[in-house]
Amino acid sequence: MISSIDPILPEPSARERILLTAHDLFYRDGVRATGIDKVIAEARVTKVTFYRHFPSKNDLIRAYLDYRHELWMSWFMDALNRHGAKQGRGLNALIPTLEEWFSKPIYRGCAFINTVSELGGVLPDVIEISSHHKHDMMQVIAELLPDDCPARELIANAAAIAVDGAIVKAQLEPKKCAERSSLQGLTTLLAALNNVVICQKD
Repeated sequence: MISSIDPILPEPSARERILLTAHDLFYRDGVRATGIDKVIAEARVTKVTFYRHFPSKNDLIRAYLDYRHELWMSWFMDALNRHGAKQGRGLNALIPTLEEWFSKPIYRGCAFINTVSELGGVLPDVIEISSHHKHDMMQVIAELLPDDCPARELIANAAAIAVDGAIVKAQLEPKKCAERSSLQGLTTLLAALNNVVICQKD
């Protein structure tokens, strides 16, 4: 996934600069570690302008997660397509898709898992937004499975849980590791799930 700020695009509005800056800082450094003053300085806006668009940091966090959801889901579906995913044809494209993401220099794990671990106990909206994101990810995975798969939702949910585990484990591995254990384990599990689908159809 590329940075959210694209130098080719027209100069964003003040609100967009704040949101794009917060996105990159929150994802890179963490939500708690990123103060409002840093966002204001890097977005090149005044405090008055900032608080006109985002009355509180919590409002900015919600907007950040909503924006991250749209950005990541768009990338995820595009990457699956680029790696040969076809509706109903199985889960194989998940592996090269995640490998592409894990190899990015800006990879810092899942923004939603990270934010829930930081703020889930004090900002319930974070859990709600993150649950929506994970549900949408699971639905995309489900579409890779045949429509007539008897346990389609259960298998898609198992695959989504495995993907989340690989995402977390990848944060512990060297960036240029040729044999990522996170992907090896996921490959094994997804192959087993694909076999379950085939056996159910037979």
